[in-house]
Amino acid sequence: MVEKVTIIGSGPAGWAAAIYAARANLQPVVYQGSGMTQNIPLGQLALTTEVENYPGFPYGDTRKYLQTALSSDSQPYWVLKDKPQPTHGINGPELMELMRKQAENFGTRIITDDIVKVELKKNPKVLHTLSGEKIESLTVIVATGATANYLGLPSEHRFKNQGVSACAVCDGALMRFRNRPIIVVGGGDSAVEEANYLAKFGSKVHLVVRRDVLRASKIMQKRALENPKIVIEWNTELHEVLGNDEEGVTGVILKRSKPISSLEKMDCSGVFLAIGHTPNTDFLDGQIDLNEKKYIRWTTLGRTYTNIDGVFAAGDVADDYYRQAITAAGTGCMAALDAERWLGHHGHV
Repeated sequence: MVEKVTIIGSGPAGWAAAIYAARANLQPVVYQGSGMTQNIPLGQLALTTEVENYPGFPYGDTRKYLQTALSSDSQPYWVLKDKPQPTHGINGPELMELMRKQAENFGTRIITDDIVKVELKKNPKVLHTLSGEKIESLTVIVATGATANYLGLPSEHRFKNQGVSACAVCDGALMRFRNRPIIVVGGGDSAVEEANYLAKFGSKVHLVVRRDVLRASKIMQKRALENPKIVIEWNTELHEVLGNDEEGVTGVILKRSKPISSLEKMDCSGVFLAIGHTPNTDFLDGQIDLNEKKYIRWTTLGRTYTNIDGVFAAGDVADDYYRQAITAAGTGCMAALDAERWLGHHGHV
């Protein structure tokens, strides 16, 4: 059997592509990942708590809706009575589970496996799974996302989504950060941009920079240096994140390298890592053109085309600028429409 549309990845881009492709009667199949590789089921948003910037989910108790929207055998822990959640509106795993269910309702087939090898220059395309299966598909939508870079500290991992984040735009406006000190780690444009954004909410933003200079562009450096709420901690690294199960992050230990090596404790409500993202493109083995940051390169303005005919890219695997759930979903829709038109043009629908 040759598939019409195969979607690799299961974040907002993958599910939006599946919804549109299924509604177009293209019988899409989604390889949602197994967690054994970079491609995790439900994408990076499954690792996020509150989602306040995705349209359609204002504050309110969504428990009853989730219990009716999701079948009893697929209801995860957050809708169960013994695991109550705050009435904030929606969180990342909930949003992803709803998208998954919506795609499934329209007939999307979902397979928990990883695509680990591809032969995209063949027609049909050939995909190989971690479990040893081989799939042939007329079109492929790559929606494998990008993984935020972390320092690898055990304490950093412990407090992810409890004050440790890699996305200021996603999490910065949460109440836990309001009028309290915040730590940002990094010295490039992204770090300075996040520090400026977080300065709208925190009482002080401490920008932790390993060296005595910023790598950011001159204009971004100027913004940081002139912002009265940003304090640059030169020649400093994050040594440990402090906190507890009830409050989450409560502080950090910073390691100074100059004038002498020393450790310093600092109170804060959150730690934001701004040291880059790694797009999940290794499995493509160089068959799709990438940009200098290893993100998939869209070849046509306003389209999700790649350099390979019949292969499309959606979401953060190709977007190194916005990296938001809503923009990922938007390009997922675009990729499905592009695939549908490609199939129609080649006489397959």
